[in-house]
Amino acid sequence: MGTFYVMLAIVVAVVIILAKTAVVVPQQSAYVIETLGRYSRTLQAGFHILTPFVDRIAYRHSLKEQAMDIPEQICITKDNVQVGVDGVLYMQVLDARNASYGITNYQFAITQLAQTTLRSEIGKIDLDRTFEERSTINANVVNELDKATEPWGVKVLRYEIKNINPPQDILSAMEKQMRAEREKRSVILTSEGVRDAAVNTAEGEKQKSIKASEAVRQQRINEAQGQAQAILSIAAATAEGIRSVAAAIEAPGGFQAVQLRVAEQYVAQFGNLAKTGNTLVIPTTLSDPGAFIAAAMSIIKKGSQSA
Repeated sequence: MGTFYVMLAIVVAVVIILAKTAVVVPQQSAYVIETLGRYSRTLQAGFHILTPFVDRIAYRHSLKEQAMDIPEQICITKDNVQVGVDGVLYMQVLDARNASYGITNYQFAITQLAQTTLRSEIGKIDLDRTFEERSTINANVVNELDKATEPWGVKVLRYEIKNINPPQDILSAMEKQMRAEREKRSVILTSEGVRDAAVNTAEGEKQKSIKASEAVRQQRINEAQGQAQAILSIAAATAEGIRSVAAAIEAPGGFQAVQLRVAEQYVAQFGNLAKTGNTLVIPTTLSDPGAFIAAAMSIIKKGSQSA
């Protein structure tokens, strides 16, 4: 019976020793080992054997990227407006030894430093610009934190502002301002629309007048060209008729035909004069038709000879 208890004690001791000496480090983790209270080494992922009762695991760190919530705090802008700002910070442990011995609690320290840096950055700009300059504020906070956390073995990757909460009275004033801006833009757009419509109407009337004047000018040009063509056609026809009459006179018997035609016209016109009035002024040569016809034929003959 005593032997059983001795064996049991030995088994328990072996189990305790194995538990103290055999260590399995998970992936993306780092264990800081101290030997007799002094830093010895950093264990990476895998299986490791420690010296019993001499080595111990002092710190366990995750090497994964971590997200930390930065609580809301009151910040004062450059134009003395209080706003509540909160955010989220992303960081990663790069050096497990520095993260263990460089500072007591790096997460608490980074949280406090992020808040103080954010207050400083918000105090540099006006309230209206805080909503526009989020990316700039985030970048400045990351730069400042990265410089401070480098001795701690921690890398600050990103910082994002989640909410910016101005006081209620400021929100009401901002809403009124935005409403006034929208109404202003609406009035401006309406006036610009009326102006553009008036300009377009005037331009249309101008183009209409120009087209109408061009149409009238073209009409007059066409009419003048038509009249010129008509005059030329009449003149050409008259000239052709005169040439035909002259050729007929020069033909055999043509001169006698002209004499006969003149005599007929003479008699016909004299008869018409007698019908239209009771009072006549008669030339002295009217009693001698032969002399009148001879004079007319002499003129015709001279004209044909000159032609």
